[in-house]
Amino acid sequence: MIYLKPIEVLYVIFGLFFSFLICNFLVPYVMRKMKDLKITGVDVHKLDKPVIPEMGGLAILISIIVGLPLTAVLFEDNLIRLRLLGFLLTVAASGAVGIIDDLKRLGAYTKTILTVIAALPLLIINFFYPILVSSPRFPFIGRTRLSILYPIYVPVNVAVCSNTVNMLDIMNGVMPGTAIITFGAMLCCSVLLDSKTGIIISAVMLGVMIAYYRFNRYPARVFSGDVGSLTVGAAIGALAIVGELEVVTVIALIPFIMNSFYMLSSMGKLMEYRLVKSPATMLLPDGRIAASKDPKAPIPLVRMILARGPLTEPEIVKGFYLLSLFSSFLAILTAILMVW
Repeated sequence: MIYLKPIEVLYVIFGLFFSFLICNFLVPYVMRKMKDLKITGVDVHKLDKPVIPEMGGLAILISIIVGLPLTAVLFEDNLIRLRLLGFLLTVAASGAVGIIDDLKRLGAYTKTILTVIAALPLLIINFFYPILVSSPRFPFIGRTRLSILYPIYVPVNVAVCSNTVNMLDIMNGVMPGTAIITFGAMLCCSVLLDSKTGIIISAVMLGVMIAYYRFNRYPARVFSGDVGSLTVGAAIGALAIVGELEVVTVIALIPFIMNSFYMLSSMGKLMEYRLVKSPATMLLPDGRIAASKDPKAPIPLVRMILARGPLTEPEIVKGFYLLSLFSSFLAILTAILMVW
């Protein structure tokens, strides 16, 4: 278990609160700007179909870009600074892909390839200044060397995390709520596994996501857009790499991975969800949401949650939170076993 100096604990707390304040300030501004630009979307899970400003994730991206460097400069360790730089460039690149997708609508394969490319800053920095440890830790086994496979794992991991979070951002509060739970678990795991880099990133991301959740929770006042979900997904993927939290991150992301697996296996190929002809759910006259009866409809995790019958949107979202809490608990338990 890591022991931070008292001043370093204050730095971490500063990073959390400062990033919270930045995001809390930016979201209302982004909301107004998106309304003015008529970049909006319809909340299809409401009977009155309210029009909501999109691309609220811009506030998430900017908050990370501003908050993380201001926290990083407080730490004197150059290795940590370089890891945070690699993390920041990767997240910024993924966020840029999200902005393009929100404005121009990329195809599923194009978006996936671009999120793979977004991880290149990590590999480029590592080529000149070794910042990555290609030896993931496993319970009971310890470290395993993956020197040859690790350069392949890095971009694949970032792309998978980016797109799995993107695929789960389907209802009010699901993405930021599950992200808060995940980053909270990563903060605990970072403490247990002696990852100072992981502690810094997790704290900053927690501050950002807690602030953003207030605006995206039910009933949502802003939608994240792909810029939000791809940014958060890339942050989780890059955190796993620079924080040496590969195994526990996979466990914490089990609900995200399950959702993506069910979606892809039921559709048979990569496809933008907006292009799916048969939605996975349907809105009932009483405002509840039911699983689609169309056999051609995809089978995401939400249909599993609705297996027993129709639910309200907050009840469905609570189901996602419970799944994320359980997988995050397993991730922390795994971290404990690693240091046993």
